[in-house]
Amino acid sequence: MKKRGVGDGARVVVYDNQGLFSAARVWWMFRVMGHEDVVVLDGGFPAWERAGHPIETGPPQQRMERHFTPRVRNDLVRDLADMRRLVTEARTPILDARPAPRFSGEAAEPRVGLRSGHMPGALSVPSGSLVDEAGSLKSADELRKIFADAGADVSQTAVCTCGSGVTAAIIALALARIGKWDAAVYDGSWAEWGSRDDTPIATSA
Repeated sequence: MKKRGVGDGARVVVYDNQGLFSAARVWWMFRVMGHEDVVVLDGGFPAWERAGHPIETGPPQQRMERHFTPRVRNDLVRDLADMRRLVTEARTPILDARPAPRFSGEAAEPRVGLRSGHMPGALSVPSGSLVDEAGSLKSADELRKIFADAGADVSQTAVCTCGSGVTAAIIALALARIGKWDAAVYDGSWAEWGSRDDTPIATSA
């Protein structure tokens, strides 16, 4: 970050070229490193382009190096040991961003060697359901309904998971839109959980 000219006191705007996909992960990673002044451009580069805003081509301009002070927020990250405990305790909402057929175990995982299904007690909140056709995050009211329909008690601090830890951050971003800024992401996600033979797995919705 320092070498790219991103540092303390700077506002960071994150976007991607799909509307909303990997930008949410970058937003979450900045927050994990203690940089709170970070936002996501709703709708990403496609929305910027459709609105007729100016666009540059060519290599990016090199910014002056700037001091970046990491202040790690461990409360926003969960690891395998944490997830084993949370699954056993069955008190914390675990929200899975993968498509419903992968969550239920009806569809195979795209990564070779991963078992199918989901963590016991997890709830299915596909990341695609949180984004509209234009690639923007849905309204707060729409998001509240989606979480309610999934059976998620958003008054509690949730843990978000997915296939690789990318789209899980879309759930965290959606929760932030409705005022819940404390959601954590299970960084290993299904790529870790589903690859082991000592982690419990449930199938069907």
